[in-house]
Amino acid sequence: MSDKASTTGNEAFAVFPEQPPAELVRFLDIGGYKWVGSNHSSTILEQTGVDGDEWSGAIVAAADNPDEAWRFCRELRKRDSPIEPLLVVISGTQLADLQSRSDLFDDFVITPFHPDEVEARIQHLLWQSGRGARPELVIYGPLTLNVETYQAVLENRPLDLTFMEYELLKFLATSPGQVFNRETLLNRVWGYEYFGGARTVDVHVRRLRAKMGQEHASLITTVRGVGYKLGHSRWQAT
Repeated sequence: MSDKASTTGNEAFAVFPEQPPAELVRFLDIGGYKWVGSNHSSTILEQTGVDGDEWSGAIVAAADNPDEAWRFCRELRKRDSPIEPLLVVISGTQLADLQSRSDLFDDFVITPFHPDEVEARIQHLLWQSGRGARPELVIYGPLTLNVETYQAVLENRPLDLTFMEYELLKFLATSPGQVFNRETLLNRVWGYEYFGGARTVDVHVRRLRAKMGQEHASLITTVRGVGYKLGHSRWQAT
């Protein structure tokens, strides 16, 4: 899937620091987000968003200068009408610090991050705050598929899928536990006019398993002599 972010409106974000990390700037610019970088919360609080738009939230890059970043978060939270939601970008070594600062942020992402993950977290925060529409999701266990953005996430790890890999995974995930033979999958996923052979299905399943990783490859099961299924039926007895 493309790493291009998508946005549902004219969201304007306050960003710390004044010169954010290059990967964060790239995400914001490609996604079409309006943003203002600042090292001082007072500068942000005196403004009304960007181009007159209300602030949609704040994004704080805390990996390089955590003390100043958390101070920035604290000052944003102190105002009578705080800027929210607030997403922090941290390093993996900072995870232990989050529990004592849970009141200073709404969600976090670990750098280096995948743009699709940041996009999904921002859109979820906007939906929670009433600013965005709730995306249509297909969820099975650790797997989440966003039908609107063609994004797939496995235990918070974005999967880089081709269009047909995504379509095959979505089709299987919408009917967990149901077994489909190769001919049915060709017809339903690729279309009746597709002239490829059954090997096409096998190749795509193999690629999906590889991208899901050894720990989760077994989500897609081969039913010998029949075809494939994803997971177990919700009606299966335990």
